[in-house]
Amino acid sequence: MTPSPNLEAEGATASLPDLFQRYRPGIAQAMRDELAQDNVGLYDMLRYYMGWVDEQGRPRPAMEGKGLRPTLCLFACEAVGGAAELALPAAVALEFIHNFSLIHDDIQDLDETRHGRKTLWAVWGMPKALVAGNALRIVADQVLHKLVAGGLEHKRALVAVGLLTEAYLEMIEGQYLDLSFEGRHDIGMDDYLEMISRKTGALIRCSLALGAVIGADDPITATAFRDCGAALGYVFQIRDDILGVWGDEETTGKPVGADIRRKKNSYPVVFAMERSKGQDSETLNRIYQTEQVDEPDVASVLEIMERVDVRGHAHESAAAYADVALESLRSVEMSPQARGEIEGLTRFLLVRAR
Repeated sequence: MTPSPNLEAEGATASLPDLFQRYRPGIAQAMRDELAQDNVGLYDMLRYYMGWVDEQGRPRPAMEGKGLRPTLCLFACEAVGGAAELALPAAVALEFIHNFSLIHDDIQDLDETRHGRKTLWAVWGMPKALVAGNALRIVADQVLHKLVAGGLEHKRALVAVGLLTEAYLEMIEGQYLDLSFEGRHDIGMDDYLEMISRKTGALIRCSLALGAVIGADDPITATAFRDCGAALGYVFQIRDDILGVWGDEETTGKPVGADIRRKKNSYPVVFAMERSKGQDSETLNRIYQTEQVDEPDVASVLEIMERVDVRGHAHESAAAYADVALESLRSVEMSPQARGEIEGLTRFLLVRAR
């Protein structure tokens, strides 16, 4: 077994695991097939959001992301002895649900750009963007129904549908919690962890559980993969929050302290609020009660975070969850290759730079 991810030093880097490249062509083609309709302009909006066309609907070089959730789904299916093709509808549905959430997230946060391009609402307005997001969620449901046509027995297909429906409801609940936390200064780490376990963790947890359910008729194995996914959800979001404060601007597209400027209740801020004392505590509360955070305020927050070692604690927390993720699969029978791949993917999520 390779070294546990918690032995990786904070600040280390990791390249995208080969696992992503193996599944990407199949996922990308299946997604394009599902959004190939030309009868309504709505689908041009969705293709634009996926990065396949420009604002006028003209083809452009694809700007596809990592595809973490569909990759996890197909990996889990193969790891338990199933054929990845059987789980492809579930993988596509997961990615569509993820993007549905991002379309609505952009509207809620009033974000005008994502990945260097204008967001849907910034181009077409909020009403149409809301409709497009809702449509993508329904397309995801339709895609999932293809599991039976692909050869999956009805019983397991029904379980799969239930898993995804439960997961994206939980994801929406997490988004509600995140919105309800805005402007509050009494959010503790327990509140934060509960929120990200839903908003971010639900789909990641579901991805591995779905793949395991489709690949093998073994509830115990499916539960192990679900537990692994739950822990990986924490790893992913905590690392994301680290990058939101200390990420390299050229890599992340955001300046240092970006999430501080947005007054986002992320891990670094919640931890600093909970751990700071005296003058530092008063300073944080003053800054986060102002309407706009200026550059001197960002510098003050970063200094306070340094004093309570927020970055170190956040990485240690993510590393502990990484260990839990791998421990969850210890009793699952997998090939040496599959075990090595999930270990490599876990390490990547722990130290990724974007």
